[in-house]
This record gives sequence, structure tokens and C-alpha cells, in this order.
Amino acid sequence: MSAYAFPLAEIVYPESDGLPMAESDFQREYLMYAVEALRLHFQPRNDIYVSGNLFIYYEEGNPKAVIAPDTFVVIGAPNHDRSSYKLWKEPKGPDFALEITSKSTRGEDQGAKRGIYAFLGVREYWQYDPTGDYLDPQLQGFQLIEGNYWPLCAARPIPGGFSLHSAVLDLDLRLENGQFHFYDPRAQQLLLNHRETEQARQEANRARQEAERVAAREVALRQAAEARLAELEARLRGLGEI
Repeated sequence: MSAYAFPLAEIVYPESDGLPMAESDFQREYLMYAVEALRLHFQPRNDIYVSGNLFIYYEEGNPKAVIAPDTFVVIGAPNHDRSSYKLWKEPKGPDFALEITSKSTRGEDQGAKRGIYAFLGVREYWQYDPTGDYLDPQLQGFQLIEGNYWPLCAARPIPGGFSLHSAVLDLDLRLENGQFHFYDPRAQQLLLNHRETEQARQEANRARQEAERVAAREVALRQAAEARLAELEARLRGLGEI
């Protein structure tokens, strides 16, 4: 080879494909919820990375070997922001993947993506259909066993739906009246995103303020009653009746 040969061009791994992250508001709302709720839940852990709609490159030198889960969790990776997730630069691949499925992604979610996730060793693969048009039931979970995904069948009934447990996250995934939420069985509470957390905080503040107003009214009424009783007793004493 000539000493003047040009070096190989640097391989570029794009950070975006320029497409919207979701087909509609139905998918976008739950995509954002899942990432935010899991990030808030695992925030104290420095060894758990949560992201979504982020390119995962799984073959060095091949930018076409890429997948972008709607939500994924890596247990055993540093918790810091990234522009993309390159497997050869990370300690390991994802353990959990969730797709918010839609009309345009249904085929890929149940076909190509499922196969790639199995190839990458993603231990749990979940799908949720917000509109209820494509999956029955709307929420489905699968566990990887000997290279293939098998349904999680141990659903627990809850009012208006059912709950499935994720052994990877140690959380429940709940479907209640068609709505999906993560649930912490240890704390016995739903996982909320930033907007829901703020709404809950405001509602708690309003309830506290109302309780304080009720308590203040009760104190005022009691004090008025005590003052009236004292006045009556004073009059009776003046009449010599007590």
C-alpha cells in the first residue's frame, strides 16, 4: 500500500433519524411517562441507566446495526446522559425494553425488534397499545428463555384490569381501565412522572390547606361556644343560681 494512501473515513453514528418520536399523542404521552417515571424511581441508583428513543448501536463499525427502544433499562451501567448507547463502549446491554406500539410500528415491534432484543439478550420485552386497537390484551410482557421470548402469564387481577410483575425492575406493570402505570409493590404506590408528581403535590397542598381551614373553623366554633357558655355561667352566678 502506498505511503500516501488516504486514511479510512471516520465512521459516523447518527444520534437521530429525523423522525418524530411517536406516531400520535397517545403513544408520546406514555413514552414520556415510562422514561420519566423510571428515571425518577431509579434516580438514587448510580448503576442503573434509563432512557428511551435513544439509538443503541450493537455492532462496532456498522451504523446500520442500530435499534431505538421507546424505553429501556440497563442494570449495571453508569447513570449519566448519553447521545447514543454504543454496546462496545458500555459494560452491558439493556435488561428491559418497552415499546409503545402503534399502527405503524406494530409489525416491527412484534417482528424485527423482538428478534434483535432476543439477540442482544434483553431479559424482558414489553409492549403496550394505548388505543387498544392492535394488542389484546393491551399490555403484554415476555421473558427471554433460551434465546426466545415467552409470555409472562402470571397476571394478577386488580380493579379494572390486571397487573404483571417485572422481575428485572422489581416493579409491577399495571393495566387499569386501559391505562398503563408502573407500580412499586414495596412502597404500594404508583410511579409518577414529573407532571403527575407536581399534580399530586398540588392536590396534597390543597387538601392540607382545606384541612387547616376546617380545623381553624372548628377551633373558632369551639372557642365561641366556650365563650358563650362562660357568659351564661357568669349571668347565672350574678342571679345567684349557681
